[in-house]
Amino acid sequence: MPEPELIIYTDGGARGNPGPAGIGVVLLRDGRSVLTVSEPLGVTTNNVAEYTALVTGLEKGLSMGCRSVEVRTDSELVVRQMNGQYRVKNEGLKPLFEKARGLAARYASFRIVHVRRELNKEADRLANQAMDRIT
Repeated sequence: MPEPELIIYTDGGARGNPGPAGIGVVLLRDGRSVLTVSEPLGVTTNNVAEYTALVTGLEKGLSMGCRSVEVRTDSELVVRQMNGQYRVKNEGLKPLFEKARGLAARYASFRIVHVRRELNKEADRLANQAMDRIT
């Protein structure tokens, strides 16, 4: 696969499950950060937060006119579901999964890969910053 035009790091988290949740997204073009997102979600589950981060990142990439993307996340569940290795059994996740799949299909080239948590520090920091803003 050729080098993607955009690399998106995503992370979502919830303190307690469910609990106060937030997302962090970092978009890189040519190795430089071009956009970051840190958004509180209110009270929800960790998996909903992970998918919301993915959807947000994919939407931002499309709005920038990008056609080729690689998503890097520390959520093995999201990666395996998006790659078709796991079925989505949770009814609450199905709409977010379908939305993410639809957005991914709009790219000429889409890839999602699992990275270790320590390689996803900036997205994690942004997600935690978002959770800190929920009172």
